[in-house]
Amino acid sequence: MTAPAAIGAGTTLVLHPLVNRLDDDDPEVSVVGRAALGEFVELPTVAAEAIALLADGHPIGAAEDEIERRHGARLDLAELAEALVELGFVASVDGEPVAGPTEPAEHLPWLTRKHVAWLFSRPMGVLWWALVLAAVITWVRDPGTLPAASDFYWSPFVGLVVLVNTAIFSVHLSLHELMHLAAARSYQAPARISFATRLHHLVVQTDVTAVWAVPRRQRYRVYLAGMYWDLAVICACTVLATYAGFTPGVTHLLNAVALVVSFSLFMQAHVYMRTDLYYVLMERLRCRNLFQDSVDYVAHLGRRLRGKDSTDPTTELAARERRAVRLYAIAMALGSVIAVGVFAWYGLPILVKGITLAISGLSHGVAGGSIAHAIDSALIVLVEGTLQVIFIVTFVRRHPRLFRFSAQLTGGKQ
Repeated sequence: MTAPAAIGAGTTLVLHPLVNRLDDDDPEVSVVGRAALGEFVELPTVAAEAIALLADGHPIGAAEDEIERRHGARLDLAELAEALVELGFVASVDGEPVAGPTEPAEHLPWLTRKHVAWLFSRPMGVLWWALVLAAVITWVRDPGTLPAASDFYWSPFVGLVVLVNTAIFSVHLSLHELMHLAAARSYQAPARISFATRLHHLVVQTDVTAVWAVPRRQRYRVYLAGMYWDLAVICACTVLATYAGFTPGVTHLLNAVALVVSFSLFMQAHVYMRTDLYYVLMERLRCRNLFQDSVDYVAHLGRRLRGKDSTDPTTELAARERRAVRLYAIAMALGSVIAVGVFAWYGLPILVKGITLAISGLSHGVAGGSIAHAIDSALIVLVEGTLQVIFIVTFVRRHPRLFRFSAQLTGGKQ
């Protein structure tokens, strides 16, 4: 991306709306970014001050003079302006529009701070703690009310159970991600929800990169909003199932909801897959990009093990951040290998056998067997088949380079 005109001392810029705030850890550094793009950079505070002058309409030369008057040093703001153009922060140069990246469409753009602020108010916090306390007291008094594996199969028809539990999980997952989105909007930050993959898992994720616009202590609300929702649902189901006096069928279903949501909550502990707790850990360790830095470090170690020359990418990080990245890299590599190995050894055979048995049951039903069991088997094939198709499509879309490379190899053999 280039500016439409030469940038000099008399150049005036019009900038897109930018965040310009002090860094959480270093008062000599500022965070500057375009929240709508999710693009942020860290700059010396004096450079951020110069950007504020340019945003106020000062020509580049006048802004250089003002910075020199304030700090006794002269900056090359023409070079800084060119960098801002490359980042997509500049709307026009001397009145001439600058072509830039398109802002991704927001999901639920009508949802604003005034719609969601109550969710994070003090009265809601008191209600949440009261609900959690009531559930904890219930679990202590009767441990049998805790979610148990036996709660999953609330019907003898396995296919029906799989279909309904998958629907419950899907609805809950949508609300979980909506809580992340609502928390971001409570700070007026844009957010988007999409499918993604983590190792062999199909996941739904909310892009909340824009929350870098707010200080770290406020970002925790966004990262933890989904887990707060998970725990509230689990506790509410426990309290209702224990004290509301519902019929056994409704009570069994409430217990199933609590169990299914518990799966979602416990999955957050898998920090090697960039779960909600991963982002909390990243903030606590004061790392800017913990996962990618760790991936780069593992790749470096892999090259070294193969006897290839490689420069340690963590040497450019501060000592504290470098230690955190190296430790997380080990945990991430081990966790990923173990998770994929367990899935390959246990999960994949169970999945294949389940679908195979379901197809067999369906064929026997069509050939004159039990219609009820045939429908039940069809539900299993439908649910599991749909999930695997969505996983494959999502994986291909998010890793197009892998498949372009495979296509090139195939073409070379023909």
